[in-house]
Amino acid sequence: MHSYVRSRKRLREEEAARLFKQIVSAVAHCHQSAIVLGDLKLRKFVFSTEERTQLRLESLEDTHIIKGEDDALSDKHGCPAYVSPEILNTTGTYSGKAADVWGLGVMLYTLLVGRYPFHDSDPSALFSKIRRGQFCIPEHISPKARCLIRSLLRREPSERLTAPEILLHPWFESALEPGYVDAEMGAADQTVPEFQEDSDMSSFFC
Repeated sequence: MHSYVRSRKRLREEEAARLFKQIVSAVAHCHQSAIVLGDLKLRKFVFSTEERTQLRLESLEDTHIIKGEDDALSDKHGCPAYVSPEILNTTGTYSGKAADVWGLGVMLYTLLVGRYPFHDSDPSALFSKIRRGQFCIPEHISPKARCLIRSLLRREPSERLTAPEILLHPWFESALEPGYVDAEMGAADQTVPEFQEDSDMSSFFC
């Protein structure tokens, strides 16, 4: 998925909704099965059909088995671009499920915009942006998609939607309706910047 998005620059909302729904369904199934994925990112999902319409979760690395409702984790491992603010801010434990949802928010933003919501060549500057939780959504993104992104990328973990709740969001229904017309593709400055080839930035494209 990561390579596909980079090659496409960004996806139209209908395609993004179809693929993202599969991603969220997989995460919701894991959460309901007492599994927290951890280090959730586009690279963990691959196409299972030549038509690139079906996705599957390929990697179960960094997963955690939880007991009951207690999803408290202390593992700080993760991709810098996807790490949630509470992982950076806390010295104790954090909600593994809520951190997965933050990762879903980064993934949805990247699918629709073509770049990460938080990016910087300097890791400390990147982490500072994530801690503040401030990001810009381009004008071409539909209001319902904006609403969903903001419901996932909330600094306070308890305010984020759960994975099952994401599947009920009205953006999916509207974007997947027959005849849905996406906004015009945005200007060049809204596509993935070409700095990804810089060796210093390789770790940010995980």
